[in-house]
Amino acid sequence: MSADRDPGTTPTLPAPASDLAPGRDRGDRVHAFDAPGISVTWSRKRCIHAADCVMNLPTVFEPGRVPWVDPTRASPDSVARVVMRCPTGALHFERHDGGAPEPTPAANTVLVSRNGPTYVRGDIEVLDEAGEVRLRDTRVALCRCGQSRNKPLCDNAHQGTGFRESGAIANPERVEDPGAVDGKLRVTPSGDGPLVLTGPFAIRSADGKTMLAGTKTKLCRCGQSQTKPFCDGSHKRVEFKSA
Repeated sequence: MSADRDPGTTPTLPAPASDLAPGRDRGDRVHAFDAPGISVTWSRKRCIHAADCVMNLPTVFEPGRVPWVDPTRASPDSVARVVMRCPTGALHFERHDGGAPEPTPAANTVLVSRNGPTYVRGDIEVLDEAGEVRLRDTRVALCRCGQSRNKPLCDNAHQGTGFRESGAIANPERVEDPGAVDGKLRVTPSGDGPLVLTGPFAIRSADGKTMLAGTKTKLCRCGQSQTKPFCDGSHKRVEFKSA
């Protein structure tokens, strides 16, 4: 983790246990930055320096400053708008001025990024391998390289391992449509295997030229599939371990 994002002496919120707070990964401790009207929380573990916050509101989000987040430097509306641009869910906000909370997107979207993670937006539940919910969120980044220490979430390991992949989508038959029980998109990791997505979604290639809709698919998370982003069973050949 880069030292330029220093939370300083801001308080750390206790990790949620079984009763999950929206946007909080189970067991994660987040830093809280308070201002009149709004509080911002930041998860060091989920941050991969996508820098949407820094580019869109540098007065509030300034790497190198201590603390690097200062929500007093902009209006609550501006802070909330930029926090919602964070593609990993590392940043969240809570309004204290009567302002609207973050809305749940009406549709679930899955973006396969070039040389990086799969970005998911929508009404999302990330489960563990036992089938228990570990995270409810509107924004999640899923590991594609197989090397994250926070599986199934991305931790930027793809940069250190030299993961290279165009983010193209082929093999449309790998997106199925058996129907959905509700509007949630559930991400279920298979033990030492793929990520199973169930629920309504549209998956889009990195260049935006291909989009497929369905209610079930299996995504590669070992980094070795020849049909990326979909699983082709390579995890068995390479003896991928999800633990």
